[in-house]
Amino acid sequence: MVKHQHLSREERIARNIADSQPILVDLRRQGIQIDSLSDLVNTAIDYRSAIPSLIDWLGCTENLDIKETLVRALTVKWARPIAARPLIREFLRVPDSEEFGLKWAIGNALSVAADDSVFDGIVALVKDKRHGRAREMLAVALANMKNPKAVDVLIELLDDEEIAGHALSALRKLAPPEASEAIEPFVNHPKTWVRNEAKHALKKIDSKLARAAKKRAERK
Repeated sequence: MVKHQHLSREERIARNIADSQPILVDLRRQGIQIDSLSDLVNTAIDYRSAIPSLIDWLGCTENLDIKETLVRALTVKWARPIAARPLIREFLRVPDSEEFGLKWAIGNALSVAADDSVFDGIVALVKDKRHGRAREMLAVALANMKNPKAVDVLIELLDDEEIAGHALSALRKLAPPEASEAIEPFVNHPKTWVRNEAKHALKKIDSKLARAAKKRAERK
């Protein structure tokens, strides 16, 4: 992968412009008229027909800046699930030193693009502490899963300090009653946002249980 630390800002911009040209030409052939790859992320262009091409280019380019822009362009529901496996491959290619940059961005894309077809792959990555905080949004990706094992994995991840808050976010979305006991201690967590996630998760679980009880009562 091409790194730019040795380049000046002007040189880096010039390199990125040059490296993006073949991709822009390809997109224009498909009717996606943009001046810069960042237009895919920053404007309301419908480029869903170009998702397969973006995935191909993601695997071809070695420019980390271009790669990250493509990843952000794949952080859309249009990319589900076609982009999930290629994104996992890219996640594994990125050095662990990039956990707060490209690697985190790929995890974020997977939080949108992943589904049960890559459940085992997401679980393997999110449990691997070598990936550090780049795993944060992989925990959130588990909220997309219908696999009942997702809840068990998320409860286990509550013991992982680096990503426990994001595991709570996923549990809040799923609201599984069996997670209540594991969630409760986080109501007193030192971080405000984590406390809030725990409180909202428990509230949603309580509402879910109340609705279920009401339905049972109505059936009697």
